[in-house]
Amino acid sequence: MFSRLQAAAASVSITGWLVAAGLLSLALRLWIAATFPITGDEAFFYWWGVYPDWGYYDHPPMVGWLIALMRATLGDSTWAIRLPVVLLPLALGGLVGWALAPLGRERAAWAVLFFWLAPLNWLNTLITTDTPLIFWSVLSVALVLRAERRERMDRSAWLQYALAGVALACAFLSKYFSVVLGLTYLVYFALYRRERWPAFVLLVLCALPGPAINIAYNMSHGWSNIMFNLYNRNEGAAFAWNKPLLYAAMLLYLATPVVAWLAWTQRSALAAASRQQRLLACVVLVPLLFFALLSLKKVVGLHWVLSFYPFGFALLAFALPKDKLRACALGMALFAGLHVIAVAGLYASSLDNWKSTKLYPQIIRSYKTGEMLAQVATPGVVLMASAYTPASIYGYTLKQYVPVFGPGNFHARQDDMLVDFSLYQGKTVRIIRMDAPQLDDYRPYFDSVQVLRYAQDGVPFYAVEGRGFNYAAYREGVLAIIYKRFYNIPPWLPMTACPFCERLCGQVRCQ
Repeated sequence: MFSRLQAAAASVSITGWLVAAGLLSLALRLWIAATFPITGDEAFFYWWGVYPDWGYYDHPPMVGWLIALMRATLGDSTWAIRLPVVLLPLALGGLVGWALAPLGRERAAWAVLFFWLAPLNWLNTLITTDTPLIFWSVLSVALVLRAERRERMDRSAWLQYALAGVALACAFLSKYFSVVLGLTYLVYFALYRRERWPAFVLLVLCALPGPAINIAYNMSHGWSNIMFNLYNRNEGAAFAWNKPLLYAAMLLYLATPVVAWLAWTQRSALAAASRQQRLLACVVLVPLLFFALLSLKKVVGLHWVLSFYPFGFALLAFALPKDKLRACALGMALFAGLHVIAVAGLYASSLDNWKSTKLYPQIIRSYKTGEMLAQVATPGVVLMASAYTPASIYGYTLKQYVPVFGPGNFHARQDDMLVDFSLYQGKTVRIIRMDAPQLDDYRPYFDSVQVLRYAQDGVPFYAVEGRGFNYAAYREGVLAIIYKRFYNIPPWLPMTACPFCERLCGQVRCQ
């Protein structure tokens, strides 16, 4: 099979492949970014850009800073907010090519091509905390790769190691998975480059401002990042056989079937390339092993491994025999083409084609948000939602923050930092729901409640209208429960402030 693929691709130059893959994938990403409605996660992060801070409840601040920058320069449009992730594959390809050029320009070009042909780089236009994490992580690795090619520890080498540390600090201010990159550097220098241990120390010192900023934020915000990432989100995590199997299936998809097949059939060449390119091998294998261990208890998200994704293709590009490179590229192109056809099919469909599916209510909520809200909104009434995803989407559409009424979930609790429910004392509130509400859940917090029924494109939705909001009752019945569930802060953690606690009980740490 691969001999036929090789013959079909033999007449195409690597430059032509790169231009075609780069431009065509960019055009598709731009189209999707401009036409696909805002998702719940993106709408949630949008508000981080509206209210820039040194951190947020769930994660460090970098994606909020990025969205704030896009809003300040290009405005509030969805495509503008998504532009960084649309351009991200081009930037990563440039960094990979620059980092690997000293090892061989032709092989570096194949590494970039393989990465650009991965289907994910044709379809992903959703901005998340991973967008800046991926960029800063790849930049850090690229700088270390260049520094490692310098035979002497001259001024340029020291500068590149230092800048790699600064990039690692920025990665840490994007997402905590940057710690895996730090672990990778530790393994590499400890096993293979102990003579350059001072360079590793410099790298770490230059990375320390990232954790320092994050610790200062957590001390003044009830250690919300720690409570979320180490405690609240891991309740009930237990071993299950399907979790490592899902991880393996995810890696197979990300690598693409043709790459997985070639990696297996050329495993001896891949092992030899790993011995020659030890830093590349560490950047690929250490994270894969780390997430494999994590998968024994957690479902590993597809986006978790993307900071190291480009370097897997780089290792493959230096391992494959010359006669397999073009066959690999053509196989990946065919696999990406199937995804493009699927996207074209989705865009050719209409909303009516989805009426019989379970997704239809969510699709209507995303595509007809403005029409839905026009039915519910009325002067003098405060709009709220029953969960964080719809609240974020409604707020993005209205360009007005929409709070969540009730305890919510352990995810996305930025409400705790932003919303002071005492300001709604005595007001009329409408809580939008996609399912029929139980009024008994709302009666304790209002003088009177009623259900308002609506429909949008055949999808029923509801609003609980509560008149005369009772903050004191809500404080005891909801906010106190939130505190017990999500703010059980270990007493040994020092605190300088906690916005949620201070509103609840007037103290930094509630009793």
